[in-house]
Amino acid sequence: MANNTADHPQGNSVAEVDHDGDFGCTMVQLRDLMELRSSEAVGKIAECYGDVQGICRRLKTSPIEGLSENTTDLEKRHAAFGKNFIPPKKPKTFLQLVWEALQDVTLIILEVAAIISLGLSFYHPTGESSDNCGQASGGVEDEGEAQAGWIEGAAILFSVIIVVLVTAFNDWSKEKQFRGLQSRIEQEQKFTVIRQGQVIQIPVAEIVVGDIAQIKYGDLLPADGILIQGNDLKIDESSLTGESDHVRKSLEKDPMLLSGTHVMEGSGRMVVTAVGMNSQTGIIVTLLGATGEDEEKKVKKAKTQDGIALEIQPLKSEEGAESEEKEEKEKKKVNVTKKEKSVLQGKLTRLAVQIGKAGLIMSAVTVIILILYFVIDTFGVQGREWTAECTPIYIQYFVKFFIIGVTVLVVAVPEGLPLAVTISLAYSVKKMMKDNNLVRHLDACETMGNATAICSDKTGTLTMNRMKVVQAYIGDKYYKNVPEPEAINPETLEILVNSISINSAYTTKILPPEKEGGLPKHVGNKTECSLLGLVLDLKRDYQPVRDEVPEEKLYKVYTFNSSRKSMSTVLKNATGPGFRMYSKGASEIVLRKCSHILDASGKLRAFKAKDRDDMVQKVIEPMACDGLRTICIAMRDFTTEPDWDNEAEILNDLTCICVVGIEDPVRHEVPEAIAKCQRAGITVRMVTGDNINTARAIATKCGILQPGEDFLCLEGKDFNQQIRNDKGEVEQERLDKVWPKLRVLARSSPTDKHTLVKGIIDSTVGETRQVVAVTGDGTNDGPALKKADVGFAMGIAGTDVAKEASDIILTDDNFTSIVKAVMWGRNVYDSISKFLQFQLTVNVVAVIVAFTGACITQDSPLKAVQMLWVNLIMDTLASLALATEPPTESLLLRKPYGRNKPLISRTMMKNILGHAVYQLVITFTLLFAGEKLFNIDSGRNSPLHSPPSEHYTIIFNVFVMMQLFNEINARKIHGERNVFEGIYRNPIFCSVVLGTFVLQIVIVQFGGKPFSCTALTIDQWLWCVFIGVGELLWGQLISAIPTHHLKFLKEAGHGIPKGEFPEEELTEGADEIDHGEMELRRGQILWFRGLNRIQTQIKVVNAFRSSLYEGLEKPESRSSIHNFMSHPEFLPLSEEEPRVSPIDVNSVQIEPISSSGTGVGSV
Repeated sequence: MANNTADHPQGNSVAEVDHDGDFGCTMVQLRDLMELRSSEAVGKIAECYGDVQGICRRLKTSPIEGLSENTTDLEKRHAAFGKNFIPPKKPKTFLQLVWEALQDVTLIILEVAAIISLGLSFYHPTGESSDNCGQASGGVEDEGEAQAGWIEGAAILFSVIIVVLVTAFNDWSKEKQFRGLQSRIEQEQKFTVIRQGQVIQIPVAEIVVGDIAQIKYGDLLPADGILIQGNDLKIDESSLTGESDHVRKSLEKDPMLLSGTHVMEGSGRMVVTAVGMNSQTGIIVTLLGATGEDEEKKVKKAKTQDGIALEIQPLKSEEGAESEEKEEKEKKKVNVTKKEKSVLQGKLTRLAVQIGKAGLIMSAVTVIILILYFVIDTFGVQGREWTAECTPIYIQYFVKFFIIGVTVLVVAVPEGLPLAVTISLAYSVKKMMKDNNLVRHLDACETMGNATAICSDKTGTLTMNRMKVVQAYIGDKYYKNVPEPEAINPETLEILVNSISINSAYTTKILPPEKEGGLPKHVGNKTECSLLGLVLDLKRDYQPVRDEVPEEKLYKVYTFNSSRKSMSTVLKNATGPGFRMYSKGASEIVLRKCSHILDASGKLRAFKAKDRDDMVQKVIEPMACDGLRTICIAMRDFTTEPDWDNEAEILNDLTCICVVGIEDPVRHEVPEAIAKCQRAGITVRMVTGDNINTARAIATKCGILQPGEDFLCLEGKDFNQQIRNDKGEVEQERLDKVWPKLRVLARSSPTDKHTLVKGIIDSTVGETRQVVAVTGDGTNDGPALKKADVGFAMGIAGTDVAKEASDIILTDDNFTSIVKAVMWGRNVYDSISKFLQFQLTVNVVAVIVAFTGACITQDSPLKAVQMLWVNLIMDTLASLALATEPPTESLLLRKPYGRNKPLISRTMMKNILGHAVYQLVITFTLLFAGEKLFNIDSGRNSPLHSPPSEHYTIIFNVFVMMQLFNEINARKIHGERNVFEGIYRNPIFCSVVLGTFVLQIVIVQFGGKPFSCTALTIDQWLWCVFIGVGELLWGQLISAIPTHHLKFLKEAGHGIPKGEFPEEELTEGADEIDHGEMELRRGQILWFRGLNRIQTQIKVVNAFRSSLYEGLEKPESRSSIHNFMSHPEFLPLSEEEPRVSPIDVNSVQIEPISSSGTGVGSV
């Protein structure tokens, strides 16, 4: 039926023409099939293909063996059905980035001023008489100098170009770096498929139509497919349909599996039927025009051709949102964010707003005073008339004043702040990769430095996640070591081996060691691996049992989930009627459901409540106190078929086979890492599903529980009783009594974890709001990971869903990596503070010098071009030098700063003002007495276009030298004496300082007219350097003054105090508006965009999310958080929330399609 496409080469692709004849169905037919749902789809499969096996036959694949590894066959499939790749949006070109950098308002003002200045310098009216125009043109030495008026304008333009190119290059390299990071995330994403009968993992991009993929709990499906065989499979399709209920998948009712959806329960196998742009995700991405090329044309086309496209239009993909961003800024709409801003961002926004206002006022006052002084002096004191021929000269003066005003503004506004933040974060992210932290959201790195609490999983994070059965209770006997097989009744042993082999995921295996003498490789669930290891220790093998009972023969599987805390598998008896069910799970839960136990002779014996209590006392508690996990293995025989959906009835009346104690040793490095956290003022809490004794034993080994401390260890049940009221709702007051002392939460459900995290974050008990980091690996940890300030997912053991909800992925699953993240986070914070300390000193001095100089001498001692050079040193180069300081262990010896701690502490303010005093005294001494000291001509009151004077060159040179040596002082912000400590560890800093020094020599000696400089003698140079070195000595003097005596010093750059927002604005559901941003929108602040760059740059990584996830909403964001409060289990609601949220630069994502009939099926 597919061959006719070969005769009609009007197909969508060349592939259809050449290759569709090779397969029994076309790409279009499969795509149409995948758009159907449930019974409709089952009917269509039955009508056209017979059954799923029929589709497999047409696609030339075997449901058991999978595809062959034949490359020509794989290439044919690529050609016929496309590749599993959704192309990302094209990155911005360098020219686009240059254009964006040019949008900066301050730069535009400078460009305008420079162009006016240039234009006027070329305008020489005839009959120009110097006498008539007063001093305005007097003092011009010769014609050549007068002609050189254009140089200043040109030099300003040139420096603007430099600033723009530096900014654009920085953005470009950052974008490139994140693309690289992204492709790394994509390459690491693998999926399990069956090829040539072997279960292998291949990169997601290599999956082809016809592949047989194994799917399991926690997977994010990488392609569309049809179910071949499934066990208790439930899928979360909310990312495509917006329906939050989990959809049960089965061959009879709904076998359609869609890419981008999450497996929430169960396991199974599917045949892949659509990949890449032909999958449901790909189709939506295409409709959104998210894959670049001609987005607008596509959108218009889609709108006119297809009614559906109109409905999907508002759902912007991440890519589409980037272009939106520009329009958003143009309209200056209020940017509504769902998530609170990061701590640093909030503080920086507020600080930059304050500095900007001050700078704007200063520059306006400067211009006004200059103009008034000139007008009064020329027309009042000298009594001259304004004549036509003098107009250009006067205007040139006004332009000069305007340029001086703008330069004051340029120097005052911390343009380099976004740059410093970006460089610091980008540098940290790159280095954190080496420390096994893969940062997905840039600001998480900085937030981590403020962390006050870490809620950590136990398994795999604090422990090695290499489990081994070390104790067992079998046949009425407690073995402290694994028994010999001869010691166990043969019938009991047979049942035990069958139970473990069959009642576990068939993807779990123990492979021979990769290196000789190494440990066997554990694949899959680590607890199941330990049980399979027990089978091997008992000198038996699990593989023959599995070969005898393949997955197709399993009658029913109840997979493990957080509410069941057990897993059961049902088999139909081969010989007679009836069924046998094998179960395993947490010992106290499964034992409660046992009514019999196998005794020493392998016979059933009644197991009463008293026996259970005895067992708990004599077996389970001793095991748990040794830090072992206890698992009970049980079975049940049914003579007739029961109602399999009545779980409570089925998982009852069990027979206990044995109880095993599994050891998961604590990682060697963890106790030291936890001690470091505690020294650094971070509370570590363990949240685990294990029983309380095991948890307490491990917490003591780790050092979370210290002897003699007042702490709480609670089970989930007790925790809920203490924090919920009679109606079952969580009360913050009750929670506030529990969490400060809580150190271990055992037998906890994901809901408990989420409640705890939310409770700590929302708490108002301490002086500042707590900043909470959470680790998680399971699908159900998603809500807690999303709610936390920083979510860490496990790179090895973590599911795709957990990784998707997280901010940082721990590539080695190790707690010590979290401590490294804390160190890097604090380092980012300190780097920004160092930069601020340096920059604000320059700001204060430059603004005051320009302002007073202009008012007293009618000319700024530092010219526009010199100011821009100073701006370049203190912005771009200083941010590079100070933002790349490597972290030291000493960062972990202080407490977290917290949300309200100001960016600029008293010590920093003391340093800023102290150094400003030194620099101002020197500068003004040189300005008003420099000619006498150096025995040179005075440069004050020089007329327009006069040649550069030695006097002003010395002032400029001394100013730069003082900044250079003050940059070394700025390396320390906590009042340390030794400012050179560890300077050799930062080669970037050394090269920037030396490079600036060399450039300064070049500018002064050879800069000439454009830089308003004249060459200096060696004596003058030595004096300049000597005055600069004085900064270092002065710094020692300042650090000797105790800060606590200087009560008058104010701090700046505070976080947002609690009282500032009304209560309802802080709830998570409400759309919170950042008040710092509201201030920005009042129109009087010229540099709006320069500041906005802070937000966009910090959050830029959001735009480069994995192309697989592109355009898909994160699973847990769909539901209001408050439903966790009243429901004991996590049952997300979907009605409470509008479907299309306002586009937000910081957290762009597709919101689910409205559930009113526009499911993906109708796309």
